[in-house]
Amino acid sequence: MFVLKDVCFSADGNSILKRITLSIKHGEIFVIMGLSGAGKSTILRLLNGLIRPDSGQILVDGTDISRASEKELRVIRRKVGMVFQSAALFDSLTVAENVGFAWRKDKISKKEMAEKVKEALALVGLADVEDKMPAELSGGMKKRVGLARAIAMRPQAILYDEPTSGLDPMTSNTILTLIKDLNQRLQVTSVVVTHDLAGAFKIADRVALLHEGEIVFVGTAAEMEQATIPLVKRFLTGGQAEQGGY
Repeated sequence: MFVLKDVCFSADGNSILKRITLSIKHGEIFVIMGLSGAGKSTILRLLNGLIRPDSGQILVDGTDISRASEKELRVIRRKVGMVFQSAALFDSLTVAENVGFAWRKDKISKKEMAEKVKEALALVGLADVEDKMPAELSGGMKKRVGLARAIAMRPQAILYDEPTSGLDPMTSNTILTLIKDLNQRLQVTSVVVTHDLAGAFKIADRVALLHEGEIVFVGTAAEMEQATIPLVKRFLTGGQAEQGGY
């Protein structure tokens, strides 16, 4: 579904990603981990075409988006849903209007849109919230509405940026279970950026560890636990501070 070949990206003169080469299979849950500033969220934004690499190729469902036109990117973005860390809901719009935002330029009747919105909300376990405003929702409900918006167009892939950030353990577990369930029910590819090690191991088919803009490990959770790479071992034990930096 996603292939990155020798991808480099910099911002304000700082190198963020250094020759990233990565392949993410269709239908898998692929988790990207690493310390803050490692470049995890940058990879998500590259996969969705929100930013472009300095060099290298990014293939989405076989299409190289690294040099694609805006018209071509619009087509790709309908295939790739994005769930932002803060849910990124529009405060002035109702839940229904937030979820239906993707169809704002499409010729679709109000009845059909209402049905599609209700269906998307049902998939994330929400009912009778269409008329509520974001301010009336709990943190977990906001995350679910953001997810409903991402799956409303029935994308081929869903990108999650810190989906459990700011949530209590019980709500975090609910969101992680939902990610896994939707991955299977909708037959999508899921790419998850998270700092939650236990959560990552719970849902991941494969895990990548990013360190200072470079991939230092890719494999299953079991393989990561058995890895002898010092950086991986320190990450798993939380010993980066004692080691003088990760």
